[in-house]
Amino acid sequence: MAKGMSFSKTAVWVLLGLLILGLAGFGAVDLSGNARLIGTVGEKTITVDRYFREMQQEMRAISQQTGQSVTFAQAQQIGLDRAVIQRLVRDRALDHETSQMGLSIGDEILRERILEIPGFQGIDGSFDREGYAQTLRQAGLNEKEFEETLREDTARTLLQDAILGGVEMPQTFARTLVNYVGETRSFTWGLLDETMMDPPLSAPSQADLQAYFDANGDDFTLPETKQLTYVVLSPDDLIDQVDLTQEELRREFDTRIDQFQQPERRLVERLVFSDQETANQAAANLEVDGTTFEALVQERGLNLSDIDLGDMGQQELGAAGLDVFSAQVGDVVGPLPSDLGPALFRVNAVLPALYVTFEEAEPQLRDILAADRAVRLVEAQAEDFDDRLAGGATLEQLAEETDMTLGQIDWTPQSSDGLAAYGDFREAAAGVSLNDFPKIRQLEDGGIFAMRLDEELPPRPAPFEAVTDDIAAAVRTQQILTRLTAQAEELLPQIQAGTDMTELGLDAVVEEGQNRSAFVNGTPTAFMASVFEMAPGDLRVLPGDDTVVIVRLDGIEAAEQNAESAALLDSLATQQNAALAQALFTVYANDTILRAGQEIDQRAVQAVNVNFQ
Repeated sequence: MAKGMSFSKTAVWVLLGLLILGLAGFGAVDLSGNARLIGTVGEKTITVDRYFREMQQEMRAISQQTGQSVTFAQAQQIGLDRAVIQRLVRDRALDHETSQMGLSIGDEILRERILEIPGFQGIDGSFDREGYAQTLRQAGLNEKEFEETLREDTARTLLQDAILGGVEMPQTFARTLVNYVGETRSFTWGLLDETMMDPPLSAPSQADLQAYFDANGDDFTLPETKQLTYVVLSPDDLIDQVDLTQEELRREFDTRIDQFQQPERRLVERLVFSDQETANQAAANLEVDGTTFEALVQERGLNLSDIDLGDMGQQELGAAGLDVFSAQVGDVVGPLPSDLGPALFRVNAVLPALYVTFEEAEPQLRDILAADRAVRLVEAQAEDFDDRLAGGATLEQLAEETDMTLGQIDWTPQSSDGLAAYGDFREAAAGVSLNDFPKIRQLEDGGIFAMRLDEELPPRPAPFEAVTDDIAAAVRTQQILTRLTAQAEELLPQIQAGTDMTELGLDAVVEEGQNRSAFVNGTPTAFMASVFEMAPGDLRVLPGDDTVVIVRLDGIEAAEQNAESAALLDSLATQQNAALAQALFTVYANDTILRAGQEIDQRAVQAVNVNFQ
């Protein structure tokens, strides 16, 4: 292509802005060693400075997105360094491609674009030659490097636009998707359950259970299990050791007096007006014109939540308190004075006065204080227990010498009884290994525990005796489905011949215009998927967990042609066009890399990475 070819001025401005933004804030990179390059792609080089700037820019972008500073180690964990190198290799391969094609911009166009960059202009708006040079020096670039980078970036953008532009997926593809999503089905279905079996199902025999277990033993597998020994001390274990005086209880009662003694209160809404005349007019509208309080609120551009005061005492309402507390629930009173001006008040509820004596509150106070004191007793002993374990004491010895209780549990991720009900215990159990030494850990209720992994059992077949109940349930379900399916199959010829389902004892349910994502309560999993596989008039028997459904497809309705489907068609077409364009560009970019060839100096990359650490 000719070097003087024209291109979108808007696109160039975007490109220049991104380029200057990418350079902003980066000085020349002071890296040890003599390496200037981290690799080559075809005839194009990837400089150390460019890799450093790109890496630093990506880390800064992630920090801004997350609101947290990102370390280089964290960046490496998510593969950011490798992604940056891959992008640089792709870009330089495309630069090599544009060079081979002779695609570039002329000197005059380059000059015009540089002169138009605001960052290179002086106070009077004209090009500042010295400012131009200084900005580039601060970015670690000279004029030649910047101008060459600008040429390459512009040419690469032109190449990308040529590949991505005008790519369209055939319209029939999007239309097919819209039809798939928008099609609906109308059908009639009936449910058969255990209550419809005659005679009723009898309990399975021991032989039935054993036969099912022998045939389906793999369904009854014990999960990976950790056999744990633990010691635990809870506040409840020490609560009997807590002695409380009457003075302490009365002091706590005084501290919590608002919980036990409160004057009568009201749930109140307050609508404030700018002046007394406006407030009087609003009150008159309520009495004479039949205006509602809600309408007055809406006229002010407010919501009820904006004027809700919550529960208020009479004193808190000031001069309006007496009138508000004399009103009944639902009454609107006022205008009355308030801190913000004349206002109408509405009473929504009355909260009766609360008066609990010390004697009535004493049992509750004793429980609260004793529990708190017991937690502190546990905390006071935790460090001593931990020191004993660190000194070589076993869990058994600790239980024998202290108030801690010894126990054992076969723990799996599904365990939820006893200590396994605590999240702290489950977290510790999940992470414990055979090499770990017991240590004191906290429980969320103030207790403490320590654990030891005695043995780790892999997933294994369950013995028959351990899963008898599960086997019985499975056998029962199998028998129910077998009999109900046979019963349903016997009804199909009659339904096919025109007999209504209701005449056969079924509660026929008619569903109309159901799409693929519809949920029909009472039907088996994947019910709608099965319905959409049927042709009009087809009958199917579909088993569920412990029920069976007979369904007949009555009709197929094509997707409606309306504004919603048109919008969906446009959206899908846009998405598919973008996906196709991106796929084509990815294939092309990968091909340019293969044809150009790449070499990455890992030692040079590592030398740059060291400067981040």
